[in-house]
Amino acid sequence: MRRIVVVSVIVVLAGLIGYATGQSRAAVDVGPSGPFAVGVGMHDWTDRSRYDQFSPNGGEPRTLSAWVWYPAVPGKGAPSRYAPGAWRGLHRYGIAETGFDHIRTGTRVDPPQSPGRFPVVVLLPGLGLSAPQYQAIAAGMAARGYFVAGVTPTYSAKLTVLNGHPVPASRAGDPTDQNGTVLASIVSVWAADARFAAARTAVQYNGHVDPSRVVYVGHELGAAAAVSACHSDEHCAGAVSLAGTMLAGSPALSRPRLLLNSGSSAGRGPVMAYTIGGAGKLAFTDYAVYRLAWPVRRLLPLGSRDGRQTLDITGGYLDAFLATSFRGTPWHAPASPFVRADDVTSG
Repeated sequence: MRRIVVVSVIVVLAGLIGYATGQSRAAVDVGPSGPFAVGVGMHDWTDRSRYDQFSPNGGEPRTLSAWVWYPAVPGKGAPSRYAPGAWRGLHRYGIAETGFDHIRTGTRVDPPQSPGRFPVVVLLPGLGLSAPQYQAIAAGMAARGYFVAGVTPTYSAKLTVLNGHPVPASRAGDPTDQNGTVLASIVSVWAADARFAAARTAVQYNGHVDPSRVVYVGHELGAAAAVSACHSDEHCAGAVSLAGTMLAGSPALSRPRLLLNSGSSAGRGPVMAYTIGGAGKLAFTDYAVYRLAWPVRRLLPLGSRDGRQTLDITGGYLDAFLATSFRGTPWHAPASPFVRADDVTSG
């Protein structure tokens, strides 16, 4: 009897492992749709006007990894890999998670930029996350005519890559004890990162970027940094909060704001606030479309809604908001039976 039980357990485990392996090798698509082909450039940018207060080494200037998705000339450049080089360290769950070699990005590496001048969108991740984990929404915005600079906050992300080498979080940049004072300090640094990235994008892609028009988009803690960056940037046309939470003392913002799954918000100016029903906090990242084994999916805050559906809804709202912010198009919320308008407080 004991032998039968052991054999049965082995058979069940083998079946589960085989199923998980098959799932991890199934193709996943995060490719964009829109009128423009999309290129991606990966850069290390150093802001020599600031010392990095999160660095464990001390005395070094603030250096950031930035991925820039942009409207490109179709058919040029090699297809981009989802997580090249040391970025493969973002793969954390083995066969319980989609293998990165099986993710189609739909973008190309460093093709020529499409003719014209385009506004800038700066994308800030949540605490511990990295810009490449937002490729679905970033490339989606680029396909609609924007230069999207995804900034990975050095020493706050669990992984960034600088000069081809992995850089982990530091105690100062990603504290275990996240009290309000420490988080406010992190938000201040991230906001400066975002403003620097907006300016650096205009320099890096000179002639194709309109530096007078910027929107900041942030996820979770990155949302607080996006609002802070927008408040202090005269070129900011608006800010977006994805599952974000404002800290006490966050600045009032007179520019337009889009809040998705962010709850109420105090402040001046037009606020468009909505909740996508059943969308968890990580549903705004590429985790939403990874194939994940049941225990991992259960543990991650992805929510009950289909991940692809959440990302499609988010892309529609971002597109409408950017059109309002940059082109003055009247705001019309995209129709969806899964989205409700929220009440907001204003001061």
